[in-house]
Amino acid sequence: MTSRCPGSDNMRTPTLAVSRCPACGGEVEVFSSDAMIKCAACGWSSENSMQSCYNWCRYAKECREEGRKR
Repeated sequence: MTSRCPGSDNMRTPTLAVSRCPACGGEVEVFSSDAMIKCAACGWSSENSMQSCYNWCRYAKECREEGRKR
């Protein structure tokens, strides 16, 4: 597991949004730097669709793969 994002030298400040889980209605905190979104209440998960480094960073594929391993 990578301990540090290889593109972090060029990383923009992540943003935070709070949304509702489509499965249970619970609050889900979504950071733009997260590859996956996961509801703490019910375990529902999805890929993060917020504008983030995954849309512009050349290391995005590596980070997404690392996020799926967790």
